[in-house]
Amino acid sequence: MNNKVSVVVGTQWGDEGKGKIVDLLSKNSDYTVRFHGGNNAGHTVIVAGKKYAFHLIPSGILQPKTKGVIANGVVLDPEVLVSEINLLKNAKINLTDKLFISERCHLILPYHKALDEAYENARGDRKLGTTKRGIGPALADKVSYNGLRVYELKDWHKFSEKFTFQANIKNKILKTFGISEINIKEELKKLADLRKEVLPYVTDTYLLLQKALKDKKSILFEGAHGVMLDIDFSPYPFSTGSNVITGAVNTGSGVAVQAINQVIGVVKAYTSRVGGGPVPTEIDGALADQIREKGGEFGTTTGRPRRIGWLDLEAVKFAVEVCGITEIAITKIDILSGLEKIKIGVGYKLPSSVIPAKAGIHKNKSIPYSSCGYNELAKLTPTYKTLPGWKEEIAGITKLSELPKNCQEYIKFIEDFLGIKISIISTGPKREEYISL
Repeated sequence: MNNKVSVVVGTQWGDEGKGKIVDLLSKNSDYTVRFHGGNNAGHTVIVAGKKYAFHLIPSGILQPKTKGVIANGVVLDPEVLVSEINLLKNAKINLTDKLFISERCHLILPYHKALDEAYENARGDRKLGTTKRGIGPALADKVSYNGLRVYELKDWHKFSEKFTFQANIKNKILKTFGISEINIKEELKKLADLRKEVLPYVTDTYLLLQKALKDKKSILFEGAHGVMLDIDFSPYPFSTGSNVITGAVNTGSGVAVQAINQVIGVVKAYTSRVGGGPVPTEIDGALADQIREKGGEFGTTTGRPRRIGWLDLEAVKFAVEVCGITEIAITKIDILSGLEKIKIGVGYKLPSSVIPAKAGIHKNKSIPYSSCGYNELAKLTPTYKTLPGWKEEIAGITKLSELPKNCQEYIKFIEDFLGIKISIISTGPKREEYISL
């Protein structure tokens, strides 16, 4: 039997509930792999009543047979990583021969977090809404040849030299912004202790995954964020610092895209996002508050309340196309119970005031997501389809036939619009609360 290589991607602005879906799918996976992003993403899994919040370690590691891999595309904050390692150790999970970290991962260091805050503060009223976790500055160092990798931790003398050189440069920048400078001696002492905790898990993850492919093992790639935050395909600069789409598996792990035979797109039954930037179907007021509270829409990483909107299928359709999604997992549909009517965004129209002369777009002409930047997305008018809601609570239901008729119609509309089969419907936050189709 051929090995199964799957990818889970978020199709919206992140927070789609990917952690639970990865946990479910990892039951039949030999490896689960993080291949991009950093600890600005958070995945929550609830097992036996206990909540686990992961920011770096793959969610699938909670399954007994599954090995977790942090591949080269991930930027690592050593302090956060060690805290998650300790979380699993305290839960009596033996990580020996279970957790593997690429030596090619770039490190998020104390000056990156300080710079992130400095840049965001300098923007004043034009803040991007970053998580201030140092992701952007770390990736900027990576592409400007100023980064330090896990590889450098293996030679402490060289690491100390490079860290000191970079910290001295960054301190000059921080001083300009009026931000406290990094205490190089103290930070090196902390990093020396963290290094001892990290190095036992460091290996050549490229070789590990290539061997897994040859041995016909099942591999699940765990995407973070969502396509609407992709560094290239988002309304930049309201984005994350890495590529989120399926193709990032190759650059972020070394596994060729030709090996992938399943791409699962996770679609939350409504829209949410943390941070600034346009959300075309955004709603506010009492209804948004109701959905936010019922859905626990507060950032796993930041704790910030998430912005709420109706499901935007125009955006999701783009994610399906650009990622080559083969099936859909619907999450948090139980949160919509009790609503009399539910809207679904099915298209965009631009007012004439936004359309440049000779743009080839007429007044109130439909415009696809791919043609929109942040200006268009902020000013367009969504086209909605309104469906009847359902009053029954559906949390924990495990059979499609037991869902209210209107809920089934809502699901069918999504499937028909996207032209992609729905294979999983999550009906609650717990591992066992889902419908498998």
